[in-house]
Amino acid sequence: MTPARLRLGVNIDHVATIRNARGGSHPDPVRAARQAAEAGADGITAHLREDRRHISDDDIRRLRREISVPLNLEMAATAEMRAIALAHRPHAVCLVPERRQERTTEGGLDVAGQQEFLRPFVAELAAAGIRVSLFVEPARLQIEAAQAVGAAVVELHTGAYCHSDQAARPAQLERLVTAAADAERVGLECHAGHGLSFDTVGPVAAIPTIVELNIGHFLIGEAIFSGLDSAIKRMRSLMDRVRSAGSGIRIA
Repeated sequence: MTPARLRLGVNIDHVATIRNARGGSHPDPVRAARQAAEAGADGITAHLREDRRHISDDDIRRLRREISVPLNLEMAATAEMRAIALAHRPHAVCLVPERRQERTTEGGLDVAGQQEFLRPFVAELAAAGIRVSLFVEPARLQIEAAQAVGAAVVELHTGAYCHSDQAARPAQLERLVTAAADAERVGLECHAGHGLSFDTVGPVAAIPTIVELNIGHFLIGEAIFSGLDSAIKRMRSLMDRVRSAGSGIRIA
């Protein structure tokens, strides 16, 4: 059986970070999104934060209107963000934890501890035709809770794997392998992301039940040196090469 093609979602938040450092409109994250799609991205991810530190409301309006690939809106589970999602109706929403002082999303959403709150939140988005994903740690408790609140997708937080040293990395990879199997067992589509690079993507791409990787900061940073088109094409090639080789998992 030919392995399923692994989708690549490109997060364009940090194009907006560079733009916002000086104000104005350059560089334009919507232009980056269009270029990412042309280079092989299957979707675009953008995180609209409470403090609007990078992506703006206007960016979301334009992305929804101007790109040809699905838009995945990352957001906190707040009333403000729910209203924005319902107004724009992106293809998907990924609910993430958010703390004002953090530099980036630092961990998975505690779905197990917030089931009563999240269940109606997820239901309202799903009723509007939006696929709901929950960004979680690779832990059975959180995955089973995601299924219980009605999510369609879990996205596994790969940060611990990506940032571990070579001695600890096999154990972190095994957590991801087990979590992806748990997601399949309970009927959830499984995505993964956070901190993935050319050096770390291979073993995660080899997990056969993960169907999408979302990668942003590394690709935007690499684009400074090689261009966005080149960075995305190289990542796409690495993912395709591993996936086409089958489900054997190697440690980077």
